[in-house]
Amino acid sequence: MKKVAPAVVVLSQNSVALARKIITVLPGATLYGLAGRTSQVDVSFTNFGDTLRELFAEGTPLIGICAAGILIRTLAPLISDKRQEPPLLAVAEDGSAVVPLLGGLNGVNDLARRIAEVLDTQAAITTTGDIRFRTALLSPPPEYHLANPDDAKKFISDLLAGEQVKLEGIAPWLSHSQLPFDSHGNLTITVTERCVTTTANCLVYHPKNLAIAISDNSVTLDSIQQLLTEAQLAPASIAGIFAPLTIAAQPAIHQIADAFGVPTRFFTTSQLESLLSQGYHLAAAVALAATNSSGKLLTASSSQMAIAISPQPIDSNTIGQPQGRLAIIGTGPGGLQWMSPEVKDILKSATDLVGYKTYLDLVGSLAVGKQRHESDNREEIARATMALDLAATGRYVAVVSSGDPGIYAMAAAVFEVLHHHHKPEWDSIDIHVAPGISAMQAAAATVGAPLGHDFCAISLSDILKPWPIIEQRIAAAAQADFIMAFYNPISKERTWQLAAAKNILLQYRQPSTPVVLARNVGRPGQRVRVITLEELAPDTADMRTVILVGSSQTQTIKRSDGSISVYTPRRYH
Repeated sequence: MKKVAPAVVVLSQNSVALARKIITVLPGATLYGLAGRTSQVDVSFTNFGDTLRELFAEGTPLIGICAAGILIRTLAPLISDKRQEPPLLAVAEDGSAVVPLLGGLNGVNDLARRIAEVLDTQAAITTTGDIRFRTALLSPPPEYHLANPDDAKKFISDLLAGEQVKLEGIAPWLSHSQLPFDSHGNLTITVTERCVTTTANCLVYHPKNLAIAISDNSVTLDSIQQLLTEAQLAPASIAGIFAPLTIAAQPAIHQIADAFGVPTRFFTTSQLESLLSQGYHLAAAVALAATNSSGKLLTASSSQMAIAISPQPIDSNTIGQPQGRLAIIGTGPGGLQWMSPEVKDILKSATDLVGYKTYLDLVGSLAVGKQRHESDNREEIARATMALDLAATGRYVAVVSSGDPGIYAMAAAVFEVLHHHHKPEWDSIDIHVAPGISAMQAAAATVGAPLGHDFCAISLSDILKPWPIIEQRIAAAAQADFIMAFYNPISKERTWQLAAAKNILLQYRQPSTPVVLARNVGRPGQRVRVITLEELAPDTADMRTVILVGSSQTQTIKRSDGSISVYTPRRYH
């Protein structure tokens, strides 16, 4: 089963603190909370049954901080195949009990022990083999793969009936267990990276001790499979696909890794220098580096590929570095309800958050456990450079903007630095822009539909562009009868631009033209007003205000509750 981050589900605010404690040992886990009863959760839901069944069907490990009965009754219609069932656990609201319910073949007991340890309690494990032998033969540690699970049920039954077992190969998790080992046993456990024929009285485990090395993108999946076949090596023993960092951005490498269901890891030139100086070609040097130079090297006829067999399982998380990732995200104007699911997923996965402190604070609980790199709002180029440098070391960096990152925000700054201050190591980074709801969209939504026809956005700040250019654009947009969104209308140092913009507009607009002033939309202190162009003055706005100026067609409607709606018709008259 593909590894999926767990979901912790709570039904009351009393359980949130306990859930956060559990999540500290579950990297990437998501906290689900019942809407109206919980706050400071990652995802709010309204229907417990539908949410739980959807997550279970997707293969998501589930930890419910609630009674075991409600979990069982909710998921009963979906329980059919124990090989496919994700882990399901019930945790008492006071943290006193951790009960694994389903997912014995997919690590539920190990998950229960991890949770119980952080809660300082005992996991209520009832699996007979696990209790008697202190190991789960059907659910080995993640660095081992059971090749013949169909034979395991009878195998374990025979063990429980008194049969002895001999161990061929090395696996500390087995040798440290309480299995009835005997060199003359009728049963056998074989630990090997080789392809072997399985039998009913022999369980075969493949340790993940193979490092597949690729030195350029000419290597194909077929060529790797052929090399494995010729060497009689089991694909299940592959620990990862390893390569020099210079080719980390090549899609073919990641496609090969995905085909085998393993991670990609990369080495810098300096990390390979010693092995290269000994005469190894690049692929061989990468393969040996992945085994800390302790592996047995197998090379193909092509020097672009090599395999090294490590004497013990390879922990790819400690070898080389992953491909660096840089996500430039928009959190929306303020509240979490306007943050896209994509952005929330990025924030949960990221290792580092880079941004202006005010914007990082908007992320709330999604910033817990992340490295924060705060800077002044005007230090955009330095911030972008730092984010790229961090990502080049293999970190997953999220550059946080409010609104949409591509509108007067950090996306342009990152690509500007990438273009004009290029560093070779940045070529390895996977860069992605995740959009957000812009300030002008949020402001428009609070009063109706003022952006219902052609519109444009203009920043009134003359820090990065000359004021004469701004004047020309305001005049051109006004003459063309665009609705206008003004960003950065006024600051402590810039007090005259808004009045100057108004004077230009009055040459093309009626004094009665509707104007929307939206301050702190989606944040504490939100204030939205509808005034006329004639009433627009410097003291009506600040840097946290976005201003929407209507076109000649924009209309206002006085509602019965005293509010004013603003819209621009789709048809032009």
